[in-house]
Amino acid sequence: MQSPSPRQLEVFVAVATTGSVRAASERLFLSQPAASMALAELERQIGFPLFARERGRLRLNDRGRDLLPLARELLERQAEFGRRARGTAAELSGEIGVGASNTIGNYLVGDLLGPFASAHPAVSLRLGVANTARIAQGVLDHDFDVGCVEGPVTHPSLEVRPWREDRLVVCARPGHPLTAKKRLRREDFAGQHWVLRERGSATRALSERALAALPEGRTVLELDQSEAIKQAVIAGLGIACVPEVAVGDAVQAGRIAVLPTPFLDLKRTLSVLLHRQRYRGPVLDAFLASV
Repeated sequence: MQSPSPRQLEVFVAVATTGSVRAASERLFLSQPAASMALAELERQIGFPLFARERGRLRLNDRGRDLLPLARELLERQAEFGRRARGTAAELSGEIGVGASNTIGNYLVGDLLGPFASAHPAVSLRLGVANTARIAQGVLDHDFDVGCVEGPVTHPSLEVRPWREDRLVVCARPGHPLTAKKRLRREDFAGQHWVLRERGSATRALSERALAALPEGRTVLELDQSEAIKQAVIAGLGIACVPEVAVGDAVQAGRIAVLPTPFLDLKRTLSVLLHRQRYRGPVLDAFLASV
């Protein structure tokens, strides 16, 4: 078999990342026919297709998922060869895809990406935001080079590194009956209406653990964003258990009140996820050193 060219590998990786030949050609500044030809020639040389066609998008098949980390490694090693050949002073360049769960992506993105972006302006950052389960799957599928999530993740193919501590708070609309109590007790939460995050999110999992330590209440609404939950609380639809960082502005503005609940364990550890098979070249190493 003839060895694939760097151009073929670039097209393969770009199509895997964007989901279409058109988007890949735009990213690589190629014509769409040229990108299609490079991918077709690569698949011809391998003797197998690398993608399944689903509703107009290209999804990696099992063979493609197996080869994608190797293709990325070859391209990164080639780039590193060029960088070293030009001298150690040459700045890092390339792209890194980061997946962040909702709280991190919406409220802590500056802490996550800021130091790296400032130190390595020639590296392009691609950020995807979803719940913890989807980000973990994205790292497993090589959609992201690295993930940063709110909840516990256990998978033999993933390395999990602690990043920082975080906590949730129970909050209500100012004027809610619970805000008038000088000292809240567990039994005060009996029959309360709760607004929760969707299942699959780390915030939902920790909220359910907290609710299990309280008298039975009623879930009146499930939403997939903390911002939507804040608005539901402000509107008086119920109380909620949300990340402290998500409600700081609303608390300062007097639109939300935090209920003191020292009897609940609402602390959690935010973590960085890495695929164990992912090649860790200079760009990824530099990113990991910055977080």
